[in-house]
Amino acid sequence: MIETNAFLATFAIQILAGSALCPALFIRRVRADALSFPTERFAELFPGVDKIASTERFVTRYRAQNAVITVLGLLLLGWLFTQMGHLGEGGTTVILITVYYLAQLAPQLLIARNAAKYNKRLKASLAEGKRKAVLQRRGLFDFVSPFIVLLAVLSYAVLAALVIYLRQHPYPGFGGFANLGFITLAYAFFALVAYQVLYGRKPNPLVTHADRLYAIGMTIKTLIYTGIGVTVFTLIILTLGLLRLMRWNLFAVDVFFVICVVTPYIQGAIARRRPKGDLLGSPGPLPPDAQNQSA
Repeated sequence: MIETNAFLATFAIQILAGSALCPALFIRRVRADALSFPTERFAELFPGVDKIASTERFVTRYRAQNAVITVLGLLLLGWLFTQMGHLGEGGTTVILITVYYLAQLAPQLLIARNAAKYNKRLKASLAEGKRKAVLQRRGLFDFVSPFIVLLAVLSYAVLAALVIYLRQHPYPGFGGFANLGFITLAYAFFALVAYQVLYGRKPNPLVTHADRLYAIGMTIKTLIYTGIGVTVFTLIILTLGLLRLMRWNLFAVDVFFVICVVTPYIQGAIARRRPKGDLLGSPGPLPPDAQNQSA
């Protein structure tokens, strides 16, 4: 019963942190970024759009989305309380909390989509002139230490060894090499994204060189840390199965979701504390909403 209570407490934290507390802090940052964005430049990019009104429209929609997700989470939590004696090792419950985690990501995905439209608009606004590219060769170890990369490789190697061992000494429900295959695909995807970030085109033409390098570094670190986190999480789940402690699976899964939900907001807070570069090149969350004026 203690593992069930631990899971329910963690899921409550996921709801409050991922759909209430962190979004409230993000909204505060949105408003601060809107005030710091030069009014003259905003009027040049988005003629006829009121900067403050645009920000408040974005905030209202973002808050409404997270309010709905919070209510859904509380309803799911209430249902889980009624099923305390039947939660077991996962199954349907894992599917439900995974779907809820994806729902918590939905507002961020909408922001990313609007940001892409915003960057496209910025490129069109530069028709009157071109920016010179900074010809500087970039490599992986310019943004992340070799130790972290080695840690990612070692975690993958340990997982492979554990999967091979469990193939010889399986426990009920063991997924075999599918566990390793999933992580391998994840690593391959992260590697492709990292390559694109390192050597692809600059998405926002107004970002300064310093801001561009900072964004690359944050993305690369996020990809590598995510790969390590997913691998370690898989190791924990497999170890729980090996030790016949599968009833702790739900708790382990939800701890992972809590970390995934909170981490982007922590990264945003860290980015905000760094020295400011060219404000005209800083793609804050305000302008993506302004692009709606062209619709």
